[in-house]
Amino acid sequence: MPASVVNLTIEKGTDFEASFYVTGDDGDMLNLLYTTASAKIKKHPTSKKSTEFVCGLTTSLGEIKVSMARTTTTELTSGRNYVDVFIQNSEFDFVSRVVTGTIIVEDTNL
Repeated sequence: MPASVVNLTIEKGTDFEASFYVTGDDGDMLNLLYTTASAKIKKHPTSKKSTEFVCGLTTSLGEIKVSMARTTTTELTSGRNYVDVFIQNSEFDFVSRVVTGTIIVEDTNL
């Protein structure tokens, strides 16, 4: 399955949350039973340094919810950043990137 491409914005010093829905090649929601998710933001696509999002799943709906607390968003580098969301399924032993894209981190007056 190809990764969905997203363009998001995070305001520094605020709580951030986004949801993504994973579908199979047939277009149906993917059951995420036996699956974990991970998501990272980094300044450049090849950067070794990254910041992780907290990830939650609604397995039967194919939903991945990523979030980051304001204490963490305050520390992000302003400007264009990159995000990748991966799922790992222990039953079928696979890892797949399901979301990729850019996140603009904006300065705030907080």
